[in-house]
Amino acid sequence: MLPKADAVLPYPKPADEHLLYLGEWWNRNVEDVIAESLRVGGAYQPSDALTINGQPGALYNCSLSDTTVFNVVKGKTYLLRIINAAVNFQLYVSVVGHSLTVVEVDAEYTKPYTTNTLVLAPGQTTNVLLTADQEVGQYLISATVFSPPNPIFVPFPQTPTTAILRYEGAKTVLSSPTELALPKFPLFNDSVFAAGFTTSLKGLSTYSSGFDLPLKVDKEMLFTIGYALQVCPTCNVTFLPNPHLRMRTSINNVSFVEPTSASLMEAYYYNISGVYEADFPSDPLYPYNYTGTAPSNPFSVYGTKVKVLEFGESVQIVFQDTSTTFFEGHPIHLHGTNFFVVGEGFGTFDPIKDTPKLNLVDPPSRNTVGVPSGGWAAIRFKAVNPGMWFMHCHFDIHTAWGMSMAFLVKNGHGMNETLPPPPSDLPKC
Repeated sequence: MLPKADAVLPYPKPADEHLLYLGEWWNRNVEDVIAESLRVGGAYQPSDALTINGQPGALYNCSLSDTTVFNVVKGKTYLLRIINAAVNFQLYVSVVGHSLTVVEVDAEYTKPYTTNTLVLAPGQTTNVLLTADQEVGQYLISATVFSPPNPIFVPFPQTPTTAILRYEGAKTVLSSPTELALPKFPLFNDSVFAAGFTTSLKGLSTYSSGFDLPLKVDKEMLFTIGYALQVCPTCNVTFLPNPHLRMRTSINNVSFVEPTSASLMEAYYYNISGVYEADFPSDPLYPYNYTGTAPSNPFSVYGTKVKVLEFGESVQIVFQDTSTTFFEGHPIHLHGTNFFVVGEGFGTFDPIKDTPKLNLVDPPSRNTVGVPSGGWAAIRFKAVNPGMWFMHCHFDIHTAWGMSMAFLVKNGHGMNETLPPPPSDLPKC
């Protein structure tokens, strides 16, 4: 999202902008990769490469001429618009020799925060200021995987993707891919570093998406997120205690089943029965110490369930990672509105001890929150956008396995608070 042409920026106007689009590359059709994982019931084939603007970079079996180059002039400051469009991985991002000052996340301004390394979950965007204040030359921009689980369970590409930050006047020929130094990244599973980064982000405003930060809430919910299992006699998932099980994911022990006869929005608008159930639970179906010993019941229920919200309700959701199978950091994305990330921590959320620690002064506004592995994250928003809004893990395979649900926000009063009819050219499912 770009600001209006005449908008007053809350930071010095940069000399220019560069877009960094982070992604993954498979040597196969990615839809085939996901379909195979769903068929066999276990892990998916990890991507063959990470990319910046579609190019893996010189550390892969690619020519140096295929490496993305960003040109800068010494002494000038640039805005880097960074998007994590990877399918299944959070990423570290760094530029050798240069500091990065975060000024915006998920299209919302932040208080300036300077760091050497960024952390972006899939679906998240981060805008940073970079000043070309080093000696004229070429410097590597790089991204590599941040993944807390054991790589045996969640394998990932080991080679970082690279691009080149090239100063005006620098030589344009490199003798080898290793001529330029790589950034020094944290360990691939450094959840403490990632938490330090995310908790350092502070919002510039407590107004977002048509509402003020709710200081009091009408509806509090605890959403457990994690893996689940399903009996599968034909499966052979060797890393599970019983190989005849299938990997699933769930929210509050419910694995989402996609509707087939009509979309959720169509079913709501046209009052089509039998498409969904409006009884998504506000709390887990199977409570236990979520970050302690794994539960005796690792299975979930299946259904197409939505949660109904009254127009104008203030909502708090605590997302809690669980020890079912193994811990994982999940990027949870909500369509239809931004929300304020008011807190996060490790372990099991304690409403008595943790609620007083929530940031109700300057929390960042986002549309995707990275829930810490073995921890929790709390968000607040106000339901002022009527309609049916999907919420899901932004790891593509986790959505396919069932870590999804939807909020049905009811109409308010008047035209501006009422869901409009579908457009005449709405494509059919």
